[in-house]
Amino acid sequence: MDSRPKVLNELVRYFETHDLGDELATMPAARFTVNIKRRQRLFALDEETAGKLSKVARKKKTSSQKLINTWLKEKLREAV
Repeated sequence: MDSRPKVLNELVRYFETHDLGDELATMPAARFTVNIKRRQRLFALDEETAGKLSKVARKKKTSSQKLINTWLKEKLREAV
């Protein structure tokens, strides 16, 4: 049996009565590296185009985002 719900409930009860700020001095320092190179860009589509795109994506059983990326990559390869 999974004990996560039990442990989670215990944690919830604990932090309902304790302040995490009081615990910070006893916690080890966290060290990690963040590599933010990938960026997403948002582009607006008119309602009619977005609707048609969604319909085609559903037919192809894929997301609109994947479909757009695939199509744009194809068109960009042709244009170069």
